[in-house]
Amino acid sequence: MTGQQLEVRDTGPSVTTHHHTGLACPPAPGMEETLARVLADVVHVDEVPLDSHFFHDLGADSLVMAHFCARIRKRPDLPSVSMRDIYRHPTIGALTAALADPAAPAPAPEATAAERPGPSAPAPTGRPHRVLCGAVQLLGYLGYALLLAFVSARGYDWISAGTGLLDSYLRSVAFGAVLLAVLCALPVIAKWLLVGRWTPRRFRVWSLAYVRFWLVKALLRTSPLALFAGSPLYPLYLRALGARIGRGVTFLSRTVPVCTDLLTIGDGTIVRKDSLISCYHAHDGVIETGPVTLGRDAVVSEATVLDIDSRLGDGSQLGHASSLHTGQTVPDGEHWHGSPAQPADVDFQPVPPARCGTVRRAVNGVLLLLTAQLVYVPLAVGLLDALLSPILEGSTVLSRGRATPAGWVLYVDVLVITAVTFFGAVLAALAVVGTVPRLLSRCVTPGRTYPLYGLHHALHRATLLISNRTSLTRLFGDSTCIVHYLRWIGYDLCRIEQTGSNFGTRVKHETPFTSVIGTGTMVADGLSMMNGEYSSTSFRLSRTAIGAHNFLGNRIAYPPGGRTGANCLLATKVMIPVDGPLRHDVGLLGSPSFEIPRSVARDATFDELKEGDGLRRRLAAKNRHNAVTMACHLFSGWLFFFCVTVLFACAASLYPQWGTLVIALANAVLLPFTLLYFVAVERAVTARRRPGPLFCSIYDRRFWHRERYWKVPSETYIQVLNGTPFKPVVWRLLGVRVGARVFDDGCSLTERPMVAIGDDCTLNSGSAVQCHSQEDGTFKSDRSAIGAGCTLGVGAFVHYGVTVGDGAVLAADVFLMKGETVPEHTRWAGNPALPVPDGTHGSGGGL
Repeated sequence: MTGQQLEVRDTGPSVTTHHHTGLACPPAPGMEETLARVLADVVHVDEVPLDSHFFHDLGADSLVMAHFCARIRKRPDLPSVSMRDIYRHPTIGALTAALADPAAPAPAPEATAAERPGPSAPAPTGRPHRVLCGAVQLLGYLGYALLLAFVSARGYDWISAGTGLLDSYLRSVAFGAVLLAVLCALPVIAKWLLVGRWTPRRFRVWSLAYVRFWLVKALLRTSPLALFAGSPLYPLYLRALGARIGRGVTFLSRTVPVCTDLLTIGDGTIVRKDSLISCYHAHDGVIETGPVTLGRDAVVSEATVLDIDSRLGDGSQLGHASSLHTGQTVPDGEHWHGSPAQPADVDFQPVPPARCGTVRRAVNGVLLLLTAQLVYVPLAVGLLDALLSPILEGSTVLSRGRATPAGWVLYVDVLVITAVTFFGAVLAALAVVGTVPRLLSRCVTPGRTYPLYGLHHALHRATLLISNRTSLTRLFGDSTCIVHYLRWIGYDLCRIEQTGSNFGTRVKHETPFTSVIGTGTMVADGLSMMNGEYSSTSFRLSRTAIGAHNFLGNRIAYPPGGRTGANCLLATKVMIPVDGPLRHDVGLLGSPSFEIPRSVARDATFDELKEGDGLRRRLAAKNRHNAVTMACHLFSGWLFFFCVTVLFACAASLYPQWGTLVIALANAVLLPFTLLYFVAVERAVTARRRPGPLFCSIYDRRFWHRERYWKVPSETYIQVLNGTPFKPVVWRLLGVRVGARVFDDGCSLTERPMVAIGDDCTLNSGSAVQCHSQEDGTFKSDRSAIGAGCTLGVGAFVHYGVTVGDGAVLAADVFLMKGETVPEHTRWAGNPALPVPDGTHGSGGGL
């Protein structure tokens, strides 16, 4: 159903609705008939009346209409049509009228990446450069493993030499202080020695300049201070790296900026969580660095992307689920939203300020450091000592001889210890997440504004960190257990209508106690409840409620005050509106969002399976299958823990004879073992049933196997290879059809065997190719192909059934919808994506 029709805002100054060069004049006579014939051929009917609704009358869906748009783009006698046009004008008559009266194109931005002054593209790098780059990266990894082995071995020896509990504790504190200082200073020293100051420039991947860039980036992303994001220590760390950070800045995003000298943040600015600000991007095998400037008292909301050469003026705001493309500037005092951003009349800073001066920030920073030194480091050392001391001393749990790598006693000991530790930790985590946050939350009143970096903020941070256990949501997600788990930690789920797939494996929040999910609502994956509102000096917890009988796609950030009610379809990466009337009985798509049908005939194919007497039987069968999946997930996790513990136990037992070398060897072996282990796990899961195209119910056994594929093999481990020539090799081992010379800086692939990536592709950080979609109880999956020489921008999201032609460019934060066909050597931008002409925000490297 469609519900009431609301006004649909324009897509903004950078991406116009129509881009055909012939649109300055009315379309040729007979266009209605031509469009009708093309559509009739796509939907396999004899005739399409001019006033027939695409979705209601013809029974089409977004996949069918994407094929229609692709057919139209291949016709030189017809103007280009986007999916946004289809939804706004859902009949042939209305679509033809809209094409006859297009919106005037907006002026190009002041400076795009293609127009930036500077040297021409660097000379291409060849196979010797890739081999040399990989060798240097491997040597860097081995050197880091040796450094950690030397420091940890010497520190452990010194701590073990303590004469009593107090002496050992004090030694742990001293060692922890030195280790933290070394690990935090190492990226700073490396940055200034290897790079100096970052400047706007371009250099080829795999070149010597790239090697220096990668080494600095790898050290930055592994620095312990990255764990202090959101604290007063973080801006100080960015200043040490060369960033120009003003007073009173609060930086909540955990993604560490790389080219820090190019980052400028004015006084009193807030950068909220899940924002991507790196001051670089990759395009066509070239790294391009550029400035990102945030003025005084600016607001960068959640789940945003700020590309290079972008700027927010003083007092300006960028809304959630939005992006600034290369060359975009938000004027002083203006509020923008959307992808790419456009002016808006919404206040994205509803929290009033509070008193939060320098003294409060300094005291909080000191307390954080003291807590780390006096509690966390000694606790870690104590746990390590409890594990290694019996092995080093030759004693065993079973008291059946000396534990050595040559005997069986060591392995039995490790098996017992790891089993008790691993499964005991799962039970302990369940107990802690269901009790401790409840106690802490009693001290923080929803709706009340508190200053940052005080007692209430510390209690809220503890609640956030303890209750967001990704390991537990992954364990229980995609099963009936997830609703009980979320209710256990504090979610208000109203009256539960159990489907067996109410939530995916990734759900997060600021606090679970103000998170409300309506009856019958289903969430695919990647939901972020934004129920903590922040300014640069204050925070407030607010009730965040999603209406009943909604369906939420992937990667959705839901804010307090979201203007959606009952029976809504919230599409993947949609920007939830916080103004206007309350939407209900509709679908929402895009950023900024516009209305689409709530459902189509194809998605209702399996509705009869969701009710009746057969539901209980099908749900019971799904529960049994999911229980086996959860057991396999736990077993694979424990087995990995067991193997790693055996590795370091053997190294510890040989340490008295071989010294630091054996610890360094264990550190060096850890990464290749991890890669091979999880490749083997994934191959075991897919040995009988490889992921392939599907159209089925969530109560179909084939879908249950797909859930097992998502849950049992881990996929996060491969991100450690970002920016190296080794990552495409692992992708091939996992079934991806990867071409030569692919540069992958952080792309994720949900169904590896269903993706094809051509030669010389460039995949930016935060990009994703997802070969499936779920809407209510219907699951759909198909292959996606990325042609040779393509570039996926920062945060780009490619859906299933997509074909991207050779040399095409997808801009930053783009959402390429299912079934789209991107012609060769074109540039697409926006959410949802549509082709853009040369010279606009989607051009060149404007990723």
